[in-house]
Amino acid sequence: MSTRNFALIWGIVFLLIAATGFIPGLLQPPGSGHPDMAVDTLYGDALGLFPVNVIHSALHLLYGVWGVVAARSWAGARTYARVVAVSYGALVILGLIPGINTLFGLVPIFGHDVWLHGLLAIPAAYFGFMHRDRTGHGHSADFEQR
Repeated sequence: MSTRNFALIWGIVFLLIAATGFIPGLLQPPGSGHPDMAVDTLYGDALGLFPVNVIHSALHLLYGVWGVVAARSWAGARTYARVVAVSYGALVILGLIPGINTLFGLVPIFGHDVWLHGLLAIPAAYFGFMHRDRTGHGHSADFEQR
């Protein structure tokens, strides 16, 4: 798979994830034990598992649109993959720290979000930092973009 295809697929995945936080039928009330949020608009569990609120879902929407747009160029796709890897890797760590796992009441990033963010970050790290796309001439896209 190319880095551009990765960005397109991840963009679509993020758009689908965003939809789960905006469509009332896919959003269940917050589970017992969920912390209070300063921003509680559309606060609940997407698909009954993943804590979200309106800010969280809006960020998924932005990452989705960005991925679709970034797929138009190799450099854009690589930058997208790198930012997804670093930001979602950071969210995994922050989601494990009590008191910070709501980003000060603004965005819920605890519970099942932790492993989901990890699953989103790992392939992004591969495509952003390790994968080298190959062209038909045997040269890496890295080389041709410079």
